[in-house]
Amino acid sequence: MKHLKWALALAASVMSGAASAEISDNVVRIGVLNDISGIFQDTNGMGSVEAARMAAEDFNGGGKGIKVEIVYADHQNKADVGNAIARKWLDVEGVDAIVDVPNSAVGLSINTLLRDSRMTFLASSTASSDLTGKACSPNTIQWVNDTWATGNTTAAAMVSRGGKDWYFLTVDFALGKGIESEAQKYIESHGGKVIGSSKHPLGTSDFASFLLQAQSSKAQVIGLANAGGDTINAVKQAAEFGIQQSGQKLVAFLLFINDVHGMGIKVAQGLQLMEAFYWDMNDDTRAFAKRFAARPGMNGKMPSGNQAGVYASTLAYLNAVAATGSDNARDAVPEMKKFKGKDKLFGDTAIRQDGRVVHPMYLFEVKKPEESKYPYDYYKLVSTIPADQAFRPLAEGGCELVK
Repeated sequence: MKHLKWALALAASVMSGAASAEISDNVVRIGVLNDISGIFQDTNGMGSVEAARMAAEDFNGGGKGIKVEIVYADHQNKADVGNAIARKWLDVEGVDAIVDVPNSAVGLSINTLLRDSRMTFLASSTASSDLTGKACSPNTIQWVNDTWATGNTTAAAMVSRGGKDWYFLTVDFALGKGIESEAQKYIESHGGKVIGSSKHPLGTSDFASFLLQAQSSKAQVIGLANAGGDTINAVKQAAEFGIQQSGQKLVAFLLFINDVHGMGIKVAQGLQLMEAFYWDMNDDTRAFAKRFAARPGMNGKMPSGNQAGVYASTLAYLNAVAATGSDNARDAVPEMKKFKGKDKLFGDTAIRQDGRVVHPMYLFEVKKPEESKYPYDYYKLVSTIPADQAFRPLAEGGCELVK
């Protein structure tokens, strides 16, 4: 009798485990949440939606006939709007994972909302390094970039090339403040100094007064701790002032190929920038970019690093769902963290305990117009920062998940 009870209990336990590891609603729903109408619409926007769709198509059911549905929404760069969308996706619409989310304020809000829920947060465009530090969550994986990597690796690359004195133009937002703070720590700890800093609102059109202050400071390097349309406007107006021609270096902490295309290579030439992905790096990145450019609405545009990150993180999540038979974060995220190997778009890649995806980072310089041989041939590689040096050391983030 005891043996029978034990057998029945074991069977019930096995059945319970099988029931918990399942595809909810028999479909995996992934929500692309980003800025579709504002300053990040080119680097993210509908291009990110197409990248997620490409990942779902390439996943092709994972050999198990798993159905995947891609939905999307515009968070309008407002934390309350993004939070409301995510809550509706979680409570009503059966969305299993949220991907993309440029804008750190929105990303941090969603990170808090989804903690300990069944949803996975694939923060492929959220730059705040708090996501894998003090705010780390068992539900969150952070791809592409963060403020620690952006600030430290860019500053390190420039300091090593003689850029000791800095002036910052910083967006008065979590993203810009985080980048400037990380960069300043590195600069000052390596014998450099920050001469000054100007804060500007998100969506600034006139940078004249800020640039004049930076120019008069005589700083060797002017760091643009902003993104999207703000960076484009700052670079365009810096060209009008002849800042680079006068000997000061202009470095963009968060710039993408779409931004360079938007401002034009003549304006952007000589600009230094750090990227995690460039479409023209190798055969795999070129093959992906060619397919992306041919997608509906892309009209020949090359993918940004953020859009490549949406593809890579979505595919990694779907592969974890196939491996575990579950779209629940408590099953999928630990499976994702087992990965260590070659990612076709980001190179040597590993996913750490804190949720940080580590991969190489690259310092590029924008080519001169006469050096560009074909459309979107904009970058020349200056230096490569290996994966184990590009991101904050695991022990220094303060993540409670690190054991």
